[in-house]
Amino acid sequence: MTIDYLIVGGGLAGIAFAQHCRIHQKSFLLLSDDSQNSSRIAAGLYNPVILKRFSAVWQAQEQLNLAQNFYQQLAVDLKAQFDFPKPLNRIFYSIEEQNNWFSAADKPQLAPFLSTQLIASQKVPISAPFGFGAVEHCGFVDTAALVSNFRNYLHAHNQFRNERFNYNELQLQDHSVSYHDIKAKHLIFAEGFGIHQNPFFNYLPLDGTKGELLIIKAPELKSDVIIKSGVFVLPLGNDLYKVGATYNWEDKSDLKTEEARKELCANLDTFLHCDYKVVEHYAGVRPTVKDRRPLVGTHPLFPQLQVLNGLGTRGVMLGPAMAKALFEHLEYEFPLDPYIDIKRIKNAPSNPYQN
Repeated sequence: MTIDYLIVGGGLAGIAFAQHCRIHQKSFLLLSDDSQNSSRIAAGLYNPVILKRFSAVWQAQEQLNLAQNFYQQLAVDLKAQFDFPKPLNRIFYSIEEQNNWFSAADKPQLAPFLSTQLIASQKVPISAPFGFGAVEHCGFVDTAALVSNFRNYLHAHNQFRNERFNYNELQLQDHSVSYHDIKAKHLIFAEGFGIHQNPFFNYLPLDGTKGELLIIKAPELKSDVIIKSGVFVLPLGNDLYKVGATYNWEDKSDLKTEEARKELCANLDTFLHCDYKVVEHYAGVRPTVKDRRPLVGTHPLFPQLQVLNGLGTRGVMLGPAMAKALFEHLEYEFPLDPYIDIKRIKNAPSNPYQN
């Protein structure tokens, strides 16, 4: 089998690059197993504002525009809806927070996203004595359904194999790679936290942050907006809500912990005043980077090897844009933005197996 691209990793990054290949009629094969589950269990929330600091996400408008078109096209191709726009209401806990919000809303980068209309406390069992601020252009992507449906679609078109990649069986030629029966011009590694096992790219500073979230059933809540406080509460329908998420920089396992469950419930109880029942509990390791920027680009020694990683907590927004940037870099020689290019990493290896 001779193809343009061999893609390793079937999470949001790998799916986004594969979809760009499909759109531009480039031949590809995607290899993935279930060793990395962060995309499957992700909250899927997209939000153009960093609410802790009231600052805009890098290239927020461009990312949102690309993501909207990307998920709309996938909905058509896969005959299923994955993108669910929802308002996001951020709870205020003081007059000072209100004032900071309105000051931020005057900034050009934030004006399209932060409403200047204060939302009064509503008749729902949520404590918000100083009201809410509304963030526009938010929502969530059903990442589990997206991953499952996309894999099934590719499998039906002989473009997917459910298998773990074996680095020892990769052969590098001058301008291509060979792997088993496959010969490809480029090999795209989109492995998430699995990059630590990759002998070519494990020098990159992908740290990984464990996150846990809950699904609760709360029949009395009756909310159709995303509520954000110390945790988010995301409505899924049928009285179900996704609650998250924790951040653990030490534990790199995907094991659920009672400590995280208690932390999420304690945060939830500070503002939610109705009965609820925890019906699901998920854990996974996000592919986060120390400088909080994606890892995109070409190996310093092997031009046929690429990486698409480090999407962190904003994968549903970043994925389509980063995949597009890498695809256009390889196909049309468009330069990568230095903000995302792995050339910014100073400890590039002289030997890919040095680690």
